[in-house]
Amino acid sequence: MADLLITGAFVLDGSGAPGVRADVAVDGGRIVAIGNDLPPARRTIDAAGLALSPGFIDMHAHSDLQILATPDHTAKVSQGVTLEVLGQDGLSFAPIDDPTRAAVRRQIAGWNGEPDDFDFSWSTVAGYLDRLDQGIACNAAYLIPQGTLRMMVVGTENRPATRAELDEMKRLLAEGLEQGAVGMSSGLTYTPGMFATTDELVELCGVVAQYGGYYGPHQRSYGKNALDAYGEMVEVARRSGCALHLTHAVMNFEPNRGRGAELVAMIDKALADGIDVTTDTYPYLPGSTTLGAILPSWTAEGGPDAQLARLQDPEQRARIAVEMEQVGSDGCHGCVTDWNTIEIGGVRNPALTGAVGNTVAALAAGNGRAPADVFFDLLVEDNMATSILQHVGHEENVRTVMQHSSHTGGSDGILVGGKPHPRSWGTFPRYLGRYVRELGVLELADCIHHLTGRPARRLRLTDRGLVREGYVADLVLFDPATVRDTATFEEPRQRAEGIPYVLVNGVPVIDAGQRTDALPGGAIRRTPTARGIS
Repeated sequence: MADLLITGAFVLDGSGAPGVRADVAVDGGRIVAIGNDLPPARRTIDAAGLALSPGFIDMHAHSDLQILATPDHTAKVSQGVTLEVLGQDGLSFAPIDDPTRAAVRRQIAGWNGEPDDFDFSWSTVAGYLDRLDQGIACNAAYLIPQGTLRMMVVGTENRPATRAELDEMKRLLAEGLEQGAVGMSSGLTYTPGMFATTDELVELCGVVAQYGGYYGPHQRSYGKNALDAYGEMVEVARRSGCALHLTHAVMNFEPNRGRGAELVAMIDKALADGIDVTTDTYPYLPGSTTLGAILPSWTAEGGPDAQLARLQDPEQRARIAVEMEQVGSDGCHGCVTDWNTIEIGGVRNPALTGAVGNTVAALAAGNGRAPADVFFDLLVEDNMATSILQHVGHEENVRTVMQHSSHTGGSDGILVGGKPHPRSWGTFPRYLGRYVRELGVLELADCIHHLTGRPARRLRLTDRGLVREGYVADLVLFDPATVRDTATFEEPRQRAEGIPYVLVNGVPVIDAGQRTDALPGGAIRRTPTARGIS
């Protein structure tokens, strides 16, 4: 007798094929039968009126610390996510040494928060993956962060790596891939990852290719020079032979209005040339990052303390303001900063909570001050921990990229702060409710393929991402007629509607609409072979 029988579901198997009505039996954490009139099980879920799909795979998550600090992870599992990919944008916590950990914690506190009494007992990728195995709500895979590697080996200087330094980064990268990482990420608008040359990235990606992993870059620009930046990433993949996954593949800021088709054409050309390219996007217009990320890159040389000192020096502040407001900072993707587009999403300093939900322009107007001065003072008073929403997207570009055959879903969600981006709670139901049911941008079966089977193939998972006998029972039951996101920019921590059941490794984490106390998830490790995955 199986553990669970799901009866009468409209099964969307994750391949893109049309759905079929069927029963699905689960036992020992795996799907053991699919058909009609299956034998009874210890428990039965009547799925009449519901669709059954593989669990959703979040290809771009920033839960690196929060998934350990708050392992119930309701934000993700309540929207059907059963696997997420961590270590994004070139900055995370493995491999790492003590000085680098302290610097990275400060730099990306706006992404991860500062969990109280947190145990940073690991230093390797293996150690971090072992921590994930101690009990989390959903599964997690990990990308080795190129910026962290560079900080450990080269430091925060803006210079090319020496031959010895590059060899050491390659050694650390290979070690992490051997321990189970699925690839490497970069944050090429974040220091110190942005200081890497194209040649340096090619050498590192050559190591990733040897282990069958993929490269997931946050490229050098999503604004003024976005297409050139995408072109550089394609060239890195071409020269290294590494699979390429373009994370949060957007064309933002005013110079890119209506230019999504140009990005798609570039991807099509790369695919025709035999380059393995995929993408992920979130179904929203604003982006989200740290407030300090939009500073010019030169301000970060020497580390966080040196940067904070520059922000308190009147001459340096004036120089930075000119670069941001008149020239276009590389941290703002080469575009002149529009303070009306930068909304404070979260702060660490309780004295600054009144800033949350306001734009820098509005804060400045309310106090009769220059926006740049408000910006500098926020960063100093919050010790660089402020997170923001950046309202710079274009709907036509979002739709163009999400319809492409390379596309997968990625929330890019930040879970901390007073008003984080609602994509942390709403990305996947928003695809199903708004872009499938309401707008018809995607067909239902195709959208499920984008969110399940296709990302599983990118991750080279041989037993997840499809509803198949023998596959792990990462499953979602949802109502196609009612599923929707309820998280808003005003109230971002709102659970989705129309997703009554979510199973991770065969165990219900959402059961009849309620969060259970189960923590069945763990690390997904890639097993490397000479040229790929076993």
